[in-house]
Amino acid sequence: MDGLKPEERVALARHPGRPGTADYIGALFTDFFELKGDRQCREDASILGGVALYHGRPVTVLGHRKGKDLQQNLKYNFGMPGPEGYRKAQRLFRQAEKFKRPIITFVDTPGAYPGLEAEARGQGEAIASCLSLLSTVDVPVLSVIIGEGGSGGALALALANRVLMLENAVYSILSPEGFASILWKDSSRSAEAARLMKLTADDLLELSVADAVIPEPPGGAHEAPAAAFQSVDQALWGALRAVEQAGDFAARRYDKFRRMGL
Repeated sequence: MDGLKPEERVALARHPGRPGTADYIGALFTDFFELKGDRQCREDASILGGVALYHGRPVTVLGHRKGKDLQQNLKYNFGMPGPEGYRKAQRLFRQAEKFKRPIITFVDTPGAYPGLEAEARGQGEAIASCLSLLSTVDVPVLSVIIGEGGSGGALALALANRVLMLENAVYSILSPEGFASILWKDSSRSAEAARLMKLTADDLLELSVADAVIPEPPGGAHEAPAAAFQSVDQALWGALRAVEQAGDFAARRYDKFRRMGL
């Protein structure tokens, strides 16, 4: 997949057949028990999470969930969580720390849901609380960006000791269309924006935002999901063991993010 333009990687990251969080949980984990609800308002199906076994050991696993067709996308709000989804994530983070379980997250969202009702129910506070909590939990946190990683809605699940990116995943402050609309008042210049934004896995590895790039099968992860699952499993398991050996999980996570941009 070498030589692809940034806008082509954006297209691959958004491919409807690309494996999502539910696929990775089903392939890499056993005994998954889903936990639902934020204990305040409602269940948000765009965040999938619970407890599972990873290589035989208990972990907390969660991530953004998109659909494979229109009906599923409507059910999962196109992978854009509301505040209830981020409050559910906080429940899982606290539970993981209480029972000393590593946290593994899968990131795949164009961004948090920007609707009026989400803002009225505390979207900004819910995302900020996720970030605050993830910065302090004293367990290993690993994040895999498997598709789109858009804005604070992605970062809320990606403040991790190790951030891994699939080769054709993207991670940025907003979509290229949004960037072009703000900068040039012309969303049709999204390809130009993608080239400026440094949103590819290779760009972010160079900038030390990502810690490793996971190779994908030719044509993208959707062309050979089993091979993609194997690559992610190998990288994730190695990263988890390295983080656990280093210890001082919260302190190292804090230092990692404070060093960015220096």
